[in-house]
Amino acid sequence: MANHSATKKDVRQSRKRNERNRYYGKTTRNAIRDLRASDKTAGIEQLPKVASMIDKLAKRGTIHKNKAANLKSKLAKRLNALAK
Repeated sequence: MANHSATKKDVRQSRKRNERNRYYGKTTRNAIRDLRASDKTAGIEQLPKVASMIDKLAKRGTIHKNKAANLKSKLAKRLNALAK
């Protein structure tokens, strides 16, 4: 690492962003896990919140936008299958 003050600041910012992204990613994964384990009525209530969390991860660049779309699609299909 260089000893320039701007480089040191960039390292601090990068570390802070990394921790924040890890927190949001883990929180979203836990929400997805809870949604998968829930029943139909609770799942329908949780789906918009979880989809919003997934979209925010994609917007931040934490996950790819296609991965976000695939996750939301699979969750919706799973909830719809519970009705049958």
